[in-house]
Amino acid sequence: MRTSCKILTFSALSGLVLICCWIYGGQLNPRWGRAAAPHGLWDGDGDGDALHPLCQSYFQGSKVFAWKEREREREREEREGPEGSYCRRLRPLLLASRSPPGAEELAFPLAFIITLHKDFSTFERLFRAIYRPHNVYCIHVDQKSPGRFQRRLDLLQSCFANVFLASKNEPIIYAGISRVEADLDCLRDLVRLKGGWRYVLNLCGQDYPLKTNLDIVRHLKTFKGKNITPGVLPPKHAVARTKFVYKQVLARNNSRVLRTKQLKPPPPHNLTIYFGSAYYALTTDFVEFLLQDRRALDLLQWSADTYSPDEHYWITLNRLPGVPGAMPTATWQGNLRAIKWSDQKTHDGCHGHYSRNICIYGPEDLKWLNEKNALFANKFELNSYPPTLECLEYRMLNRTLSQNAIDRR
Repeated sequence: MRTSCKILTFSALSGLVLICCWIYGGQLNPRWGRAAAPHGLWDGDGDGDALHPLCQSYFQGSKVFAWKEREREREREEREGPEGSYCRRLRPLLLASRSPPGAEELAFPLAFIITLHKDFSTFERLFRAIYRPHNVYCIHVDQKSPGRFQRRLDLLQSCFANVFLASKNEPIIYAGISRVEADLDCLRDLVRLKGGWRYVLNLCGQDYPLKTNLDIVRHLKTFKGKNITPGVLPPKHAVARTKFVYKQVLARNNSRVLRTKQLKPPPPHNLTIYFGSAYYALTTDFVEFLLQDRRALDLLQWSADTYSPDEHYWITLNRLPGVPGAMPTATWQGNLRAIKWSDQKTHDGCHGHYSRNICIYGPEDLKWLNEKNALFANKFELNSYPPTLECLEYRMLNRTLSQNAIDRR
């Protein structure tokens, strides 16, 4: 009921939002000074004065002293307080509050799906960076997540008419079909919303943008209504993922998929299975196709007992000729995500630590991140490596302010 009411409310307000933007005024970090101009952003206390040279040193690859997480900030995140006080605290921290979107962004609204199950503080930093009042955001929380975590997300979404929790929550199993189903739950909600969004992008709670909202809009425009689903025909190591039947095991602390010896039947409709990224940027017409076309529905059912179907489902359907926005001959293009995989030799190593073969970025990864041309990077943990996200947030605000200053000339 709450989601339905929120969808109706946002639909009624969406036209007004395209004309009016809120400017809250505030601070990127309560202990730092106020951003006054694109250059020389900080004029506050010692923390603000020190931020610029520290972050610049990291971005240039220099060795610097890494500060620890501020106790006051950690304590503040542990007690949100009543709904009103939390919303009042959060709004000034949004990058959109410091620098509202311009006409080009307003004319090209986006939708975001964010799936998460832990680490609210890291997710909140992501949200602060990507939120814009003319976009729309569907948050899917793992059904298995603790009640307190879900209440914190419910509190956050209550602050904004264009942010809502998915009407259905899946119990997420790593490498299982539930990851696809979670996105589809949000896609159905977004279609019912009819908020005028041009593309939908999926994120996880440990992503962070490397590009501003304006950068993302301009990047997507270059694809001229095509869907972005990076991937290729399955390499040798990925063939078994769809060759054998996999069994899902749902447990409180160790949910997983297990390979059986049973072979799968061929894909429906003689489809050719592709392999690639679980991340995408999809058009509204393609989403309608996903939810209605028999080929998409049958492939979803066939994929239910495969391994990591989110890494073949979207790509396979986007390679079909004649599908809305299809790219039948596409490969890895798209620049959706920067990731350091443990088995890849194309980067300088992980300077944080690896989790499920993916680097959790430390401060010394900032130089590499600063040089990437991807829209987002994955993964981050604010409590493990505070400077990494602090400096990226500083960088994002600086670039957003610079772009808006140019647009106003």
